[in-house]
Amino acid sequence: MSYLGLNTTTDDHAAKASPADVRRKNRQLIFRLLFPTNQYSRAELGRRTGLSRVAVSDVVGRMLEEGLLRETGQAPSGGKGKRGTLLSIDIDRLRIISIDLTQEHLLHGAVTNLLGQPLRHAEVTLNTGSFVSVDVIIELIEKMLGMSDGEVIGIGVASPGVVDNGVVRSSTMRGWNNLDLSTPIAEHFGLEVNVSNDATAAMLTERFFGQGGPNMLFVRIERGIGSAILLSDTPVIGELHAAGELGHISIDLDGPLCPCGKHGCLETMISGTALKKQLSAADVEQHQGILARAGRYLGQALSMPVGLLDMADACVYGQPNIINETFIDAAQQYLDAATSSSFHKHTVIRRCECGPDITVQGEAIAVVFQHLAK
Repeated sequence: MSYLGLNTTTDDHAAKASPADVRRKNRQLIFRLLFPTNQYSRAELGRRTGLSRVAVSDVVGRMLEEGLLRETGQAPSGGKGKRGTLLSIDIDRLRIISIDLTQEHLLHGAVTNLLGQPLRHAEVTLNTGSFVSVDVIIELIEKMLGMSDGEVIGIGVASPGVVDNGVVRSSTMRGWNNLDLSTPIAEHFGLEVNVSNDATAAMLTERFFGQGGPNMLFVRIERGIGSAILLSDTPVIGELHAAGELGHISIDLDGPLCPCGKHGCLETMISGTALKKQLSAADVEQHQGILARAGRYLGQALSMPVGLLDMADACVYGQPNIINETFIDAAQQYLDAATSSSFHKHTVIRRCECGPDITVQGEAIAVVFQHLAK
């Protein structure tokens, strides 16, 4: 089963699955067909999934009771028979608490619906250089729970760094090493907790509410640089959960020292923080050159995964004054020169246009799919 519940391949183990396992798989399949905004009748769901009428009716009935789905009216008339009732994702009853840990001076939280759309926001302001403890995160979650108008089914936390089953193995931004976020939060609230890498969370928003397809390279350029990879609608996590650490690829072995211990990492050269320093120290007429050089560095870093994975879509998220036309054009030109061939179709580098809630929405989506898999 893939992270998004999209893999429907059967095998010997699946053939021996218990009725509960089969029901769980079927509800994931039905939810995925409706997510985020599709509307289908029970009959249409049966045609699209290959499930029997009885199986669809059983799963849909349980999902209606649980608050995952709702009935939204009558399907268009297709003949003389009775019109079916349309079903869609229910956005009114169930809620998720989603926390974004990527901003330097604050922790951002939101109460969302099942589409990850924020309904209410709350923040905790941080002092410069202050260590973020689990207790501070729990305080913000408690505040969000008090603001919820529906049953909360889970808590999501999007963190920078390498995340392994709820433990942040390494985050140079936060100064964390082997910090277990999931266990203390789950024990405190008695709710399901999902902890994801922030770039992976943001990529889910781009996938379902932006322009992203099932195969995508996603790059996030802010205080640091994070990236995520989506292949056949399955995020690539990596053997040690460190896939997507594009920011810690060394572009110049003689370059600046990075907190990770290497020299010349991409993050030290073209992160939002690094570029703001470069731009503030330069004359205005030099800005275009600085951004063009940064774009070429990104194109250089992307050329390897693009060539290896044959990816056609590279999406970059960041402030528009940095991730602008000059930056994107320079990155595109370098990538084309490095990867274009008779057997590789053109890879487009584009700017992500999702808004500032991209992380909390994507993390909430991750919570929903985790909830469906239980």
